[in-house]
Amino acid sequence: MPLIPEEPQIHESAQGPRATPASGRAAQTPRPVPGPRPAAPSRPGRPGPLRPTPPAQRTPRDVAVKPGPPAPAGPAVAVSAPVTPQIQLIPASAEGASDAAEEAVDLLLDSGRAPGDVLVITTGELHPWAAHELSFGEAPYWAQHDAGDDVFYTGAAAVERAGARPVVVVAVNGGSTTVAATALQLARARAAALLIVCGDPQQINAALSAGV
Repeated sequence: MPLIPEEPQIHESAQGPRATPASGRAAQTPRPVPGPRPAAPSRPGRPGPLRPTPPAQRTPRDVAVKPGPPAPAGPAVAVSAPVTPQIQLIPASAEGASDAAEEAVDLLLDSGRAPGDVLVITTGELHPWAAHELSFGEAPYWAQHDAGDDVFYTGAAAVERAGARPVVVVAVNGGSTTVAATALQLARARAAALLIVCGDPQQINAALSAGV
């Protein structure tokens, strides 16, 4: 019987696409439809976003405070030393002390001092300007002092009421040594820059209890 050549075997892989994938090959997954994607649930143990976040700033409670020296009981207050004015002595007799004080005031104004910078004190008889202004009453008299726009004249008995000014001129034109000493001490406390004293140098030195 003659041999019939074997018909070539047709493998199943050549018969077109199969419904099931071959072993060893992953099945193609359908492409996702465009649209909003649901949020992926967080993995347990790693809360928060996957992208690393910058480290949070440390609060003062996180910083360890090293013990230091104990603070003082109260705030330190700087105490400024009292300003000592320059003292200028103009020798004059008791009778000529007022005229010497007037000349000193004229020189101050001529040198550029403002009239409101000058206070004149007499230990004896009042200056004529002060006596004239007081005749209208103390209220308008002291109102001129408070205005501070002109030279102000007062007596030793009212020095405590007078305020401080850059320059104080004292005319020791009478009065007791005690009155002169009190007036000079108060005048020195009110002179911010310059104290000019017109009178007898010995009496003035004794009143100030220091050489001038």
